[in-house]
Amino acid sequence: MTGNLITYDTVLEETRKAIAETLNIDLDRIKPDSSLIKDLGAESLDFLDINYRLEQRFGIKMARRFILEHVEEMIGEGTAVDDTGKLTDKAIALLKIRLGEKARDLKPGIYIDEVTSLITVESLAQGVMDILASIPERCSCGSSEWKIGEELQAVCSSCGEPAEYANGDDLIVQYIEKIQAEKRIF
Repeated sequence: MTGNLITYDTVLEETRKAIAETLNIDLDRIKPDSSLIKDLGAESLDFLDINYRLEQRFGIKMARRFILEHVEEMIGEGTAVDDTGKLTDKAIALLKIRLGEKARDLKPGIYIDEVTSLITVESLAQGVMDILASIPERCSCGSSEWKIGEELQAVCSSCGEPAEYANGDDLIVQYIEKIQAEKRIF
């Protein structure tokens, strides 16, 4: 599986490089627990550039929408964000499950804009790892052997076709469906 192909350390380093290139800052300034917004000064458009760089490097498709946007679409408006732009108790519960310790101080009633400051170098790298973990067991040619080809993109050892990973949005939807099935929140 991908864990053997591309290590977390490699993904973390590539994430740091993508951030440094996008924000035009020194790589040494970028620590795993750095908030992209609070510590590194990223703005919303910077996230698109960082994601694009990661997509190109790994041959993946990052999520285009935030987890709470998916909740609103799947479960209903007002489930995660109320009509004033504040997070509901269900949104906070989901974020605490998803983000763990980083979300421990979150309380219902905060504005959704405050949540983006929780995105760290580490959480972005973990998002890449989640996508990389979705590598199919077999290529369409039937082979189950993958290798690293150009850049850091997995290709079939037999036919050379690139791996087709699940995209970030699909993985978020699957995660929310799992939470629903477990009746943990919704």
